[in-house]
Amino acid sequence: MKALVVDDSRAMRMILTGMLKECGFDVLEAKHGREALTCLESNPDTTLALIDWNMPEMNGLELLQALKADGRYGSLRRMMVTTESEMANISKAMDAGASEYVMKPFTVGVIQDKLRVLGLVS
Repeated sequence: MKALVVDDSRAMRMILTGMLKECGFDVLEAKHGREALTCLESNPDTTLALIDWNMPEMNGLELLQALKADGRYGSLRRMMVTTESEMANISKAMDAGASEYVMKPFTVGVIQDKLRVLGLVS
């Protein structure tokens, strides 16, 4: 299975990539939403995207909205992984197509639990 980590922080991409590789994913990375869309077009078999909210060029909410509007990504599971903790923002993300929501900082266990909820790991 392929996963895409979308975060402008190189360190956060490395952390999430390591966690996902331990769970058996082949991992792609993008620095912002526009780069993520390009990556997904080249990798239509991607099953999961972990998306930060605050990024340049195209933020995570805008990316979620773009993915929701494009029928090609209907089966892509989307997890927001962000510092945004306000209930209003969580609701916005879920309405825009996020399947799960994780607040930074997080543990490996939290990510693994969310992957289980999404049916991606046992």
